[in-house]
Amino acid sequence: MKYNPVRRWPHRRINTVRLHNWTGYTALAASFLHPVILLFVTSAKFRVVDLLWPLEAPKQPIVNTFGALAFWLLLFVVTTSILWQERRALSRRMWKRLHLLTYALFPLYAIHGLLTDPALKDQPLDPLDGEKLFVELCIVCVAVAMGFRIRHQLRQPPPRIHRPKADKIFSLTN
Repeated sequence: MKYNPVRRWPHRRINTVRLHNWTGYTALAASFLHPVILLFVTSAKFRVVDLLWPLEAPKQPIVNTFGALAFWLLLFVVTTSILWQERRALSRRMWKRLHLLTYALFPLYAIHGLLTDPALKDQPLDPLDGEKLFVELCIVCVAVAMGFRIRHQLRQPPPRIHRPKADKIFSLTN
């Protein structure tokens, strides 16, 4: 969604593409560091393999698999975006389709964030815990933002299809 500083508030020149890229890089870095910390928790007994593919992890394997799938999807989206920006290895249409995978990775992160026991003791979910309330608030904010984004896209006119004019078609057949 393009930002026009003349038409839209705030009327300042903000490089939204650079802001968007850096938030993506920050999310990727946080998603990478988040499970690495588990390697240093002696009671958790996580191995490097458990971080890469946690189906056989010692704690909460299914919930952690959702987080791992979301991480791998985010890594894929960021990597394809870097390739598109640097080398134009992909067409814009293909890049856009791949970039829309972020809409698929958000539910994976949300499930992981909601259902993971932060103490790694396999305790039942407490939805009013402070950490869970923060995750729930983030989910609501992202869901509202996604709703606005989808609403904005649906209000856009359909893309124009460039066809040769009728007189050019006629002259080609004669």
